[in-house]
Amino acid sequence: MIPATALGKTGLNLTRIGFGGAPIGDIRKAPTAAQADELLQAAWDAGIRYFDTAPFYGCGLSERRIGDFLRGKPRDSYVLSTKVGRLLVPDRAWATERFGTAEAMPFRPVFDFTYDGVMRSYENSLQRLGLERIDILFLHDIGWFSQKDNHDHAMRQLLAGGGLRALEELRASGAVKAIGAGVNEAPIIETLMDHARFDVFLLANRYTLLDHAVVEGLLPRCQREGVSIIIGAPLNTGILLTGAVPGASFDYAPASEAMLEKTRRIEAVCRRHDVRLLRAAMNFPLGHPAVIALLPGPAKASELADNLSHLRADMPVALWEELKAEGVLHPNAPAPASPVLPG
Repeated sequence: MIPATALGKTGLNLTRIGFGGAPIGDIRKAPTAAQADELLQAAWDAGIRYFDTAPFYGCGLSERRIGDFLRGKPRDSYVLSTKVGRLLVPDRAWATERFGTAEAMPFRPVFDFTYDGVMRSYENSLQRLGLERIDILFLHDIGWFSQKDNHDHAMRQLLAGGGLRALEELRASGAVKAIGAGVNEAPIIETLMDHARFDVFLLANRYTLLDHAVVEGLLPRCQREGVSIIIGAPLNTGILLTGAVPGASFDYAPASEAMLEKTRRIEAVCRRHDVRLLRAAMNFPLGHPAVIALLPGPAKASELADNLSHLRADMPVALWEELKAEGVLHPNAPAPASPVLPG
């Protein structure tokens, strides 16, 4: 089994490795329900008991597939998170163009962070999942990184429009046990923490082997205030898997030359210690005490098995020390336990 860690005082226990549900919502990566089910079963058999999804992932398809898989499992045997902030409206033409097939779920996502929008999103997710309870509810893609010119409007909806109040009411009523946000940036987390008490944040791309500035500021604040962090996208959307090859992706876009060069320097240190770049990238985020779980997003059972094998491998302490000495790893970034997972 995969060890679990308590999520604050919520009563929830999350396995240190979770299942990221975005790929099984993409009909190009998981064309059939059988393929999605195979991946979910592999995760369950490996001992993963934390599953994350969102309405945005496949415009409802990820929630449906995860709900179908989990429905026969004892409800207290796993932890489930989904997200609010987008409503799905019927639009087959948009979905067909987006996913390249008329077999895609015929909906288009529309941002809505108001009180009614959050409540409708929560209720609609229960219906798609076919489950009686959601454990963790995240605001999805609030902040400048995702909202861009819509940021101020989205924040008005969340604060003056009652979206944050809706989240707090759902937690206070016991409908959900924990609230947070799933985002791609650190500043919005601190802004949200100024307005309410949150339990957990799902932070993608921002505490990785390539980007660890949050070790100063955000992560210490989370520790002080008893807020947990789940790390998503530990490979920065590709470059920490492929290495510094032409066309490598960093944060959903082609990597800059500066980022390619930093990756080359990290790769050189990894080679000296006979460690794959992917192995170092998968292990690194779990070293910080604020980080409760890692949420990779494999699209195949073989990718899941590969990820877990890297987390069960011994990692040389000297690797982290040399990365710091070379100036490519923050000096205050804690080294992960070795191995992260029992063999």
